[in-house]
Amino acid sequence: MDILTVIGILVALAAIFGGNILEGGHTDSLMQLTAFIIVMGGTLGAVLIQTHLKIFFRSLSMTRWIVFPPKLAPEEAIEKIVNWSNIARKEGLLGLEAIAESETDPFARKGLQLLVDGSEPETIRGILEVEVGAKEHTDTQAAKVYEALGGYAPTIGIIGAVMGLIHVMNNLADPSKLGGGIAVAFVATIYGVGLANIFFLPMANKLKALIHHQTQFRDMVIEGVIAIAEGENPRNIETKLQGYLH
Repeated sequence: MDILTVIGILVALAAIFGGNILEGGHTDSLMQLTAFIIVMGGTLGAVLIQTHLKIFFRSLSMTRWIVFPPKLAPEEAIEKIVNWSNIARKEGLLGLEAIAESETDPFARKGLQLLVDGSEPETIRGILEVEVGAKEHTDTQAAKVYEALGGYAPTIGIIGAVMGLIHVMNNLADPSKLGGGIAVAFVATIYGVGLANIFFLPMANKLKALIHHQTQFRDMVIEGVIAIAEGENPRNIETKLQGYLH
């Protein structure tokens, strides 16, 4: 669990609502269903227009990464790769066949299978790098969905504010309706700017960072597999891969 995400959200909300209370405001005044519907509905609609269905669903599945990021264990991976290299030196590449069948990571399993099949190092690199590049591209596009939400939300908030002011102007003769219209106007702006800068944009940046870490991890696996294919010394392989830990 990424505790910093939880702490960050709580600190941001506490600062906003706490500041509002200190200024003598009421929390209820920030709770406007109409404003929320305008901002969230309009923002989501704009993003749906520009996003491919597959990418949109991928972005939804990645949302949990914000709090529960994918578990990467580079130290354990290096240990496994060094063990693979020792087996390959003692038993040959065919000795990795049983390990390939039992490997739980699909990417590492593909690399091991290519080794067992006797593929050339450059062929292995080419195949694995294509997969890494394709996955990185798809996941980055999914992360940009949240970036787009953060870009549209403030603008939709302004639309909500203008709509609220129009409502106010249409009811100048009835003072009882002025308060609600003004509230929607200002709260819609708060929702748009707040959602963008507290949730959507930080979520996009965190997802991009996680994607980068995953790509680095897979690059490390590629280098390990290529080193085994080239028959490098296990100690040298370990030293090389430990560079990725920094």
